[in-house]
Amino acid sequence: MSEPEIVNLSTYRFTPFAADRLPDLRERLHAHCRSLGLRGTILLATEGINLFVAGPRSATDALLAELSTLPGLADLSAKESLSATQPFGRMLVKIKREIIAFGVPGIDPARAPAPRLDPRELKRWLDEGRAVTLLDTRNDYEIAAGTFVGAVAPGISRFRDFPEALRRLPAELKRGPVVSFCTGGIRCEKAAPLLLREGFTEVYQLDGGILKYFELCGGAHYAGDCFVFDARGGVDAGLQASTPPDR
Repeated sequence: MSEPEIVNLSTYRFTPFAADRLPDLRERLHAHCRSLGLRGTILLATEGINLFVAGPRSATDALLAELSTLPGLADLSAKESLSATQPFGRMLVKIKREIIAFGVPGIDPARAPAPRLDPRELKRWLDEGRAVTLLDTRNDYEIAAGTFVGAVAPGISRFRDFPEALRRLPAELKRGPVVSFCTGGIRCEKAAPLLLREGFTEVYQLDGGILKYFELCGGAHYAGDCFVFDARGGVDAGLQASTPPDR
């Protein structure tokens, strides 16, 4: 059986972009991705960049090389998985107010992030049975596809509802270590600092999210698949396409 030929690339970076330069950057990246035959979505905002694209490895490598020439992205790394078919229908580059919609002023992941926890360290903690709260910051329909065993779900249908849901969590959770997690890490860049601001005393964000955990640790302590926002529907612990429940 031949190896899958499509690389599914995801990455983000919180780094300041000048608002007046975003339109030119949008056109530049759109033209570059189209010329490479890539499909997917790139979101640009004054706070940074967020992207999910797919195509041949030569194309995804060329895009990463292009992004590395931009201010603040020289050391940009990405998560990837392989598939036999292209999961996206077209190539979009959009300018947004935020690269992940949250709506909470004063949260600045570029300058004031919460501590990151390496996936291998989290697995070690769970192997040891350490007392820790795993907080899933994703939406209910994503959690239905799979999550860490024993994780706390906030009960939301969109990420913008997370701040209000956070206030409904049991007060005792504030006194112990909390590890927030999401698909690829970007939502926790905003959720984890908010936890600290709301009085949680020991907060970590899972570095690279579930996808990085799967890459480094497999499915240990995780039940089910990981929902992804493309035609694959989801990926299993081996980062192979699966089909989670409908939204």
